[in-house]
This record gives sequence, C-alpha cells and structure tokens, in this order.
Amino acid sequence: MAKRVAVILSGCGVYDGTEIHEASAVLVHLSRAGAKVQMFAPDAAQMHVVNHCEGKPTEEKRNIMQESARIARGEVTDLAKLDVAAFDAVIIPGGFGVAKNLSDWAVNNKDCTIQPHLEKLIKDFHKAGKPLGMSCISPFLAAKLLPGCELTVGQDKECEKWPHAQTAEVLKDMGCKHVNKDVSEAHVDVKNKLVTTCAFMCNAPFHKIFDGIGVMVQETLKLA
Repeated sequence: MAKRVAVILSGCGVYDGTEIHEASAVLVHLSRAGAKVQMFAPDAAQMHVVNHCEGKPTEEKRNIMQESARIARGEVTDLAKLDVAAFDAVIIPGGFGVAKNLSDWAVNNKDCTIQPHLEKLIKDFHKAGKPLGMSCISPFLAAKLLPGCELTVGQDKECEKWPHAQTAEVLKDMGCKHVNKDVSEAHVDVKNKLVTTCAFMCNAPFHKIFDGIGVMVQETLKLA
C-alpha cells in the first residue's frame, strides 16, 4: 500500500520561501518510492519578499500558499486543513521560508516561535508515532519542539564546505544532540522517528544534495 506523505512548503525561493531544488528532490524521491503526496502551506503573508538577483528585500507583498503553488504546480492546500490521521509521514524541505514564514527563527534564533498550526502538527505527528523528515535548516523545528532529539544540519566546524556550521552549536544549546553527517547522508533518530539531512547547509554540488535528500526520504518512509 502506498505511503501517504504530507510535504509542507514555505513559499518559493531560497531567500524567502522553500528551497526549490530541495522540494523538487523530495518530490522526485517520493514519486520514485510510489508514495502518495499532498503539499501544504500556510495561507498567510510572507515575512517579506527578496529579490533573488540581489539578495535584498523589496516592498512587494506575497502570500505563502500562492508562492508554494509554483512548486506544487497549483496543487497546494492550506496548512490549517492538514489532518494528521490522513498521513503516514510528513516532510519539511528547507529554505529561508522555514525560518521566516513557518517561524521567526530568522529574527529570534533559538528563542523563536513556530507558526501555531505547524507547531501543533509536528507535535501531533510525533505523538502519533509518525515519522518526520527535515532538510537543511528545517531541523531547528524539531530542536525547538522535541526536547532532547537527535538531528543533523551537517558539520559543527565551520569551513568553506560548511559555511553554516555555527547552526549546529545553536541547536546543541537548545538541548538536542547534533550528529555530524556528510551531505550525502541522513541521521535517523529512531526514538523520535526523526530523519534529518543537511542539504544546502553544505556547499556541495546539486547531485550530492539530491542524493542526501534521497536517503532522508527513504529512511522516513521506512519508519512510516
């Protein structure tokens, strides 16, 4: 029987929404595995809109769900309508939208608050013993909501390959166990049914990020 997987998006574009290549990789690997997928996003305004050529905010206003529909080819549902009972697992790709639209991590870091619907959903999936898959920056959601969990955002020593390694130290400060993993790997927290991979937290070729997300998807489905 096909596994039913909810994929939660946060807009469209690395600087103010979902990282498009991560979302695409998740969808390709889920498709290859024969999973039945439904995409969700909050029907709310983005924190801001970023000109992706310049990396700078603009005065424009955009809706998270409408932007997510670009990735979902129009087939996206309001996050408020996600019924945990209808799914076997949930996956949250990365991108700054997770830190700006699904939470205020981009502003408040470890003292952030999570979008209320998403906070309840993560806790409900966890309580129901259903696996959570997260990539890139998304694992901070688990660090915030699942005390003592194990996860990875790659490595904890900063260098050219790992420019965002300081994030691992912040997650450790939040009380979780960070496990160093390479870009093509994922970490499985069996107790919490949490599967994480670093994706673009690593300065790596696209195909290696694609492969690492594939491992995350496979391990998430194994737990479903």
